[in-house]
Amino acid sequence: MIATVGHADLTPGALKLVEVELGPVLQRLPRRMPVVVRAGAGAPVAVGRAVRAEGRELIVVMPAPGTAPTVSSADDRTAVGELLCLAEQVRLLAYDPAVRDACVGADERIIAGCRRLLAVWDGSPSNGRDATAHLVAYARARGLPVEVLWPEGAARQAIPGTPRTPPRLPTA
Repeated sequence: MIATVGHADLTPGALKLVEVELGPVLQRLPRRMPVVVRAGAGAPVAVGRAVRAEGRELIVVMPAPGTAPTVSSADDRTAVGELLCLAEQVRLLAYDPAVRDACVGADERIIAGCRRLLAVWDGSPSNGRDATAHLVAYARARGLPVEVLWPEGAARQAIPGTPRTPPRLPTA
């Protein structure tokens, strides 16, 4: 499987740029490898659209902290609804989507079960909300091939009250 991670706060224009750039990347990867994404807004939606446009299998991982799947925010509900429509397979994973560390742990478990990682990442360090940098480092430490996508012109939405670190270029 191919794991995917990325920023949840992409602008609408960035979502489209990522979706378009993912097409050629997916074309050169083995078709027998399904793509797995943790349900949520932002990069997961762009990934889901690109995966299905390429006719590939999409697996969506849903949080199930108790006995049933759940979604943490109104923004995520719309995104998750679209991802569920795009998915060929849905898997439940026990974690609370409202707890950042639980989400990071879920992503780590997904990555640990995959053979490579595609990251929609602007190169910024992890902060109190976003853990994409951590997940890229986690995959690299496990020896997984990592491909970083950040299309020219892509941007993230400013979240009030959240300090932003200027992005740095991702290293290969």
